[in-house]
Parts: sequence; C-alpha cells; structure tokens
Amino acid sequence: MKKRFYSRKNKLQKRVKRGLFLLIFVLSIYITYQYLEESKNKISQKEFVEIALSQNEESTLLKKIVSTFLPSKEKTIRTMLEENYQGLIKEEEKEEHKVEKRKSKEKQNPTIYIYNTHQTEEYTPSSFVEYSIMPTVQMNNYILEEKFEENNYTTIVEEKNIKEVLNKNGWNYAGSYQASRIFLETAKKNYPTLKYFIDVHRDSLGKDKTTITIDKKSYAKILFIVGLENPNYSKNLEFTEKINQKLNEKYPGLSKGIYKKEGEGVNGVYNQDFSPFTILVEMGGPENTIDEILNTSLAFSECFIEVINQYEL
Repeated sequence: MKKRFYSRKNKLQKRVKRGLFLLIFVLSIYITYQYLEESKNKISQKEFVEIALSQNEESTLLKKIVSTFLPSKEKTIRTMLEENYQGLIKEEEKEEHKVEKRKSKEKQNPTIYIYNTHQTEEYTPSSFVEYSIMPTVQMNNYILEEKFEENNYTTIVEEKNIKEVLNKNGWNYAGSYQASRIFLETAKKNYPTLKYFIDVHRDSLGKDKTTITIDKKSYAKILFIVGLENPNYSKNLEFTEKINQKLNEKYPGLSKGIYKKEGEGVNGVYNQDFSPFTILVEMGGPENTIDEILNTSLAFSECFIEVINQYEL
C-alpha cells in the first residue's frame, strides 16, 4: 500500500516539475519579448547577422539578442533560464555576446558588390526576436560580406532603398531592374575596382521545394538565374556554371541548378549585361528560417570564393 502511495506521489511530483518547467520556459520567452518591445531597441538586419556569425552553434539566436541588446535585463532572464537549463548558459560567454559595431570608414579598392533588386522578399521568422527585425534577403548580403572580407575580398553592400528610386522615377515593381541598374552604375562609378556583382533574391516556392538536409544540417536551396536576352550571356553563364559546379561538389543537392530565362513576360537580361561576372542567385523561399539561410549563405560564400580565386591568380 505504501509503495503504491509513494509511486503515485512520485508521479505527481514529476508532473508538477514538468508543468513548472514548461510554465517558466514560456514565461521566459514572453518576458524576453516584452523587454524587446518596451526597450524599443530596433535590431537591424546587419546587427542581427553580426551576432549570429559571432556565436557558436550551441548558443540560440534568442539568447544572443537578449545578451547583446538588453544587458540590463540579461541577469533576470539568465536566472530564469538557468533554473531550467543548467549548463546551457555560461557566465564567461557574456563578453562574447557583445559584438563591436564596425567603424564607419571608406573601403579601399573593393572587389565585390552585393545588392537586391527585390529588397522586400522575406523569410519566415522563427522566434519573437526575428519578428521584430523583419528578416529579408538583405540579411544574406551581410553574411556574405562578412565571409568575403575574412578572405581579403573587400565588399560593398548596397543599403539604399530601391523603393525610393522607383517612386522618384514613377516606376512600378516591374521597373525594379531599372532601379537596381542605377545602383550598379553608381557603385561602379564610385568604386572602379568592383569586378563581381551579386544580386541576391529569394524563391517563391514552398519549403518542401526550397529546403535540403546535408550532414544533419538544414539548408535553404539555391537557384541561379541567367537571362538569355543579354547578347553576351554566355560569359555570365560560364561564370555561374563554375559556382554551381563547385556547390554540387561540396554540398550535393544544395543547388537546384541554373534556370535560363527569356521570352515574353520575363526580364531576360537581369542586368547581367553590366559585367560578365554579374550573377543572380535565389536563396531559399518564404518559409525558410534564418538558420537555414545562414547555413546556405556560408556554403555559397565558400564556393564563390574558391571560384573567384581562380580569376585573381
């Protein structure tokens, strides 16, 4: 009888502990969200990327953001989380979460230019934090910039608003490539050393068509677009094929290949007549998460660098 009583008591205690665990976890997320809202600390996509790239894979994006942007509230949130996640948060990591903002300085002799003809193409947020920063294709730019510059390729990221160019010229969304052409020409005028031009987009398909798992890691698939109505498209195609081949070698299945477009209803050029080293790459779709995009951007940057190293010998 006593054994049955103690058995029931133990089961009840376990249920209570599980319930408290879940309750505190949910509360911690809620409180974090409230602090983010009340603090009015708007996190830019560039800052978000800097944080993500500076941390190891064991640290969640939520904790990265909290410790970086809400240091005054960090202790409270840490205490709540540590009660239930012993060992997952280490005090010595605190300093690593403080990312220094890059000093604003003029870049010398840049080689790579990254831009987005369709800047508003979004990804799916996977946490309250990401909802507050509106993850778009522009995030890819900063990930690529970080990795390119680590490999000594000075990079310019276009930050001007393409919608302002459209409005100024009375163009609708279909005129986006005309608008980004202005960006390209201005960038080349200001930085004559620019050689490689990357227009980053996002596909519109569902997640089952835009996601792949490689070595237990989830990636957003890549698709290259080459416009056949550019009279010199063969040079762009050759360059794109080298990048695509390298991706297939190192990350089988990550690239969906090269989609050649021409004819009625499509642009057909995509500003690739600007340079033989101008490419259009689609990374993921609207249902891909930041982590998947991060993995893909890192893979793409690795392969892109290996290819252009051949041109820089």
